[in-house]
Amino acid sequence: MDRRTFVGAVAGGLLAVAAAILAQPATRVYRLGVLFLGGGSRGRDMAAIRTRLVDLGYVEGRNLVIESRYAGGQSERLPALAAELVGLSPDVIVTITTPAAIAAKKATDRIPIIMAGSADPVELGLVTSLARPGGNVTGVTNSAGSNFPVKQLQLLKEAAPNVARVAVLMTNFAIELRSLDAMRAAGPTLGVTPLPFTVESPTDIDLAALAKLRPDALYVFPNPINGRHSKSIVAYAAANRLPAIYGEREVVEAGGLMSYWTDWISLRRHAADYADKIFKGAKPADLPVEEPTKFELVINLKTAKALGLTIPQSLLLRADEVIQ
Repeated sequence: MDRRTFVGAVAGGLLAVAAAILAQPATRVYRLGVLFLGGGSRGRDMAAIRTRLVDLGYVEGRNLVIESRYAGGQSERLPALAAELVGLSPDVIVTITTPAAIAAKKATDRIPIIMAGSADPVELGLVTSLARPGGNVTGVTNSAGSNFPVKQLQLLKEAAPNVARVAVLMTNFAIELRSLDAMRAAGPTLGVTPLPFTVESPTDIDLAALAKLRPDALYVFPNPINGRHSKSIVAYAAANRLPAIYGEREVVEAGGLMSYWTDWISLRRHAADYADKIFKGAKPADLPVEEPTKFELVINLKTAKALGLTIPQSLLLRADEVIQ
């Protein structure tokens, strides 16, 4: 083969390769928005979503862009942040906490919204029903029902058998009111009296009023307002030597006695599964809202010792994590 023929063959081959590359479809880049209210687990939540998306084949910078907005625990900032995310035209918005889901729903009825844990989505009008969400919202709830707090009271009683007057730090959310009714009904059997203490202010908690109830233990609902006051609540429990049960492991890591609730990280990971389905063409109206199936018990032995409690071995063996 002479030089001219060789050069022509090489050039022709390169043109063929270039044409084949151009003929291949460009990699689709999906845009995911994430709206946070706030809380100590922000980094853990985002890591769970990212890790699951990697498992599903998404790589940031190649076929995925993530835009997150964080309200720092200030619910009044959520509407503006939700509108900001909507302005970026993401393919999907994932919401962390019920207030974030509500803000996103008010901001758009077009972009799919995935609840990565939300309470009472039907009653709040986020979806028509769990089985048939309708509209643009679907995802996972964070509540196992109004009777679940009774199980928490049972665990608290196992850890601290002498408790009898349990102050219930709560809001006027419908699901918490129903749970209080369930706790009151179970009270005589458990040997406890639930004492409701409504926390309404996102900026202040009246611990002096709480003291007037003369509680010997605390039950703390995992709602955004209690979450914002968690440091004060843990400090109050420690100062007054009150056993307390919470719904978030981060509070126990910060010195609370114990927590038992939905495994929040599993909800965040599952939200990524929903995102994957919607990226591939599924409609949120056709994806049923799922209820939690995985729960997590965390106990802080250092706090138990400070309270003079000896946690039964039978309870320690059932814990998902024991903090020494």
